[in-house]
Amino acid sequence: MSAETHPDLTKNQALVFGSLSDAGGPLTAYAILDQLRGDGFRAPLQVYRALDKLVEYGMVHRLESLNAFVACAHTGCATHGAAAFAICENCGDVSEFTPEKAMDLLRTWTEQQGFQLSRTTIELRGTCKGCASNN
Repeated sequence: MSAETHPDLTKNQALVFGSLSDAGGPLTAYAILDQLRGDGFRAPLQVYRALDKLVEYGMVHRLESLNAFVACAHTGCATHGAAAFAICENCGDVSEFTPEKAMDLLRTWTEQQGFQLSRTTIELRGTCKGCASNN
């Protein structure tokens, strides 16, 4: 998804999304703030407000274990409510994928338990193929 495909973005949201899209990997809110100081960003709250909306729109995901954010690599994340990430603990590479079979199992469990699922983020931590082959 791009900033152009979501016309309701504010200037700050578009700048934050652009920063994440260009990064090629996860960034903390403070790293985004540092990058955007020249564009008028002065306070972390400006970044967090933009990030909150971008997450709501499904354009950005929060990686809980890294306390960082990453631009969505798939279209439609806002509609399917699930994202999964494989995070390499060696090189820091983050790969997004859609865990359809796992989500089917989770949906079945939540329905059986009467749990109202709103969003799912799965984070796998380990070693990527490239790092594993270098060992």
